[in-house]
Amino acid sequence: MLKCFRADLHIHTCLSPCADLTMSPKRIINTGLVKKLDIIAVCDHNSAENVHAALNASRNTRLTVIAGMEITSAEEVHVIALFATYDAVHALQELVYENLTAGENDEALFGAQIIVNASDEIEGYNKRLLIGATSLPIKRIVDEIHRLGGLAIASHIDREAYSIIGQLGFIPDDLELDALEISSSTTIAAAIERFPQIKKYTLISSSDAHYLDDIGKATTQFTIEKPTLEELRKAFRDVGGRRVVAQA
Repeated sequence: MLKCFRADLHIHTCLSPCADLTMSPKRIINTGLVKKLDIIAVCDHNSAENVHAALNASRNTRLTVIAGMEITSAEEVHVIALFATYDAVHALQELVYENLTAGENDEALFGAQIIVNASDEIEGYNKRLLIGATSLPIKRIVDEIHRLGGLAIASHIDREAYSIIGQLGFIPDDLELDALEISSSTTIAAAIERFPQIKKYTLISSSDAHYLDDIGKATTQFTIEKPTLEELRKAFRDVGGRRVVAQA
C-alpha cells in the first residue's frame, strides 16, 4: 500500500564547519520528530563521519535516516549523494578524502568539525578542510554515486553560489542526475519560471539546515510504499505509482 511520507533530504550536522554546534545527531532526530518529518538525510560537507551516529540515534523512533553526503566538485558544484547503507556512503567518503583539497581546517575561520556518537558525546574533531572542493569533476562524482547504488541530486540549483547553474551556467545533457534540489528561499514554480530548463527533471525541496530551527523549513512529500532509498528512487522515476506529490 502506498502512503505519503514527508522528507527533508538535506540536513547538516555539527561535522560541517558552517553548521551550528547544536546540530548533533540526537538533537536533529528529536527536532525532526517534533516537526513531524518521516524521512531525513544527513548530508555533511565532504564527509559522512556523523552518519552512523544519526542512524543509531534514530533507532526505535518513527523517523528514517538516509545516509548521505554533500560533495563539492572540482567546479565547486555541490552534489547530494544518498545511499541505502552506511557502507556505501563510507566508500564514497574514502574517494572524497583522497581527492579533497589539502590543508587543515581553521576552526577560527570556518568553524569546528565535530564527530559525535548517538548520545551526542564528542568523539573527536575532523581536521580535514571539509569546506574546500575536491579535485573530482562533477560527472565523476555522479558516476561514482551511481556505481555505489546511490542517488545523485544537484544541490540548491537556484542559488548563485555552489550550484550547478550558478557555476556552469547550464546542466550538461550527459549528467545523469536523479533530481534537482530547490532551496528553501524560493518555490518550485518560481524556480521553473527562472530556469525553464529544469522542468524536465524531478524537483525536490529541502531545508539545507545548518540550525535546528531550519530543519523542515522546506520539505518534499513522497507517495511511496515505505521509507527506503529504493522507494525514493522509484518516486523520482514515477515507477509503480510512486511519485513526488508535493513540495512545500
